[in-house]
Amino acid sequence: MLRLCDIHAALGGVLHGDGTRAIAGLASLESAGPDRLAFVGQARHAAAIESTQAAALIVPPELVPRASARGPCIETSQPYPYFARLTQWWRSRQLAAQRAAADPAEPSIHPSAWVHPSAELAAGVRLGAFAVVEAGAQIGAGSEIGAHCVIGARARIGAQARLAVQVVIGHDCTLGARCIVHSGAVIGADGFGFAAHEERWLKIEQLGAVRIGDEVEIGANTCIDRGTLDDTVLEDGVKLDNLIQIGHNVRIGAHTAMAGCVGVAGSAQIGAHCTFGGGAGVLGHLRIVDHVHITAATLVSRSILKPGQYSGAFPIDDNANWEKNAATLRQLYALRQRIKVLEKKS
Repeated sequence: MLRLCDIHAALGGVLHGDGTRAIAGLASLESAGPDRLAFVGQARHAAAIESTQAAALIVPPELVPRASARGPCIETSQPYPYFARLTQWWRSRQLAAQRAAADPAEPSIHPSAWVHPSAELAAGVRLGAFAVVEAGAQIGAGSEIGAHCVIGARARIGAQARLAVQVVIGHDCTLGARCIVHSGAVIGADGFGFAAHEERWLKIEQLGAVRIGDEVEIGANTCIDRGTLDDTVLEDGVKLDNLIQIGHNVRIGAHTAMAGCVGVAGSAQIGAHCTFGGGAGVLGHLRIVDHVHITAATLVSRSILKPGQYSGAFPIDDNANWEKNAATLRQLYALRQRIKVLEKKS
């Protein structure tokens, strides 16, 4: 159990009201009980201030009078980032408590894990049951490798990385410091490279690797293919959701974020600080500049050289109307040509 003033001392902001109020956990406005801390990110959620049962709130400056009228609060100009940092701080305390309570006799490397004699494990590395670390691999200080993970030959993992269960890091691939990789992710599988020859497909061996920067998070069952000759690259701070496919030789700029089921075809070049809604797709060999925002289910079929928001999803409708509209779309080119002819006659 913590006090509100402990959180304020750790993360800053302006404390209003009783700083000794006990805080047992974090919660949403709707579900918060009388010992929980919640946050109000925007003024449009202000109506929930009176109805929530939370012990205290994190609020922007304009909502301080309303929030402090019901109880203690922490004022910050950026409630959502503040709450994000709070969850990180809270989680770090939980992990520290778990480690302190652990049996000191419990080995940091599970007896069933296998580590090649030439692999290098820095201080504080933890390996779960049946984890495999192959020849020449390097794992940085304080990193945690979950059960059934495979770290390929000569792969390198930075300090304080966290790999959940059943993650595969392929040979020669690099994962930076403080990265998080969730279950089922595969980094460094072969890219989809084949050459057509005499009605058959000849495999093109994928000789590159994957290079991932610091503080990247990769969702469950996401796949990042190794490059054909050069490497596939994810720069610092990239965030990928679950079930994402990143093709070979793709480059993704720093702090770009992609929601679930995005697909990026080979050799696409994506800038920094971009966002991609769920189910969006990017065709191969395209270039997207920095600060481009792609809405959900949009197919990017041409390069985007100007920052901004782009959409391309066909609007939903009842099936009968959708079929009529789709049929009309198929006639657009012919209609365009007829209009050109009419314009010339006029």
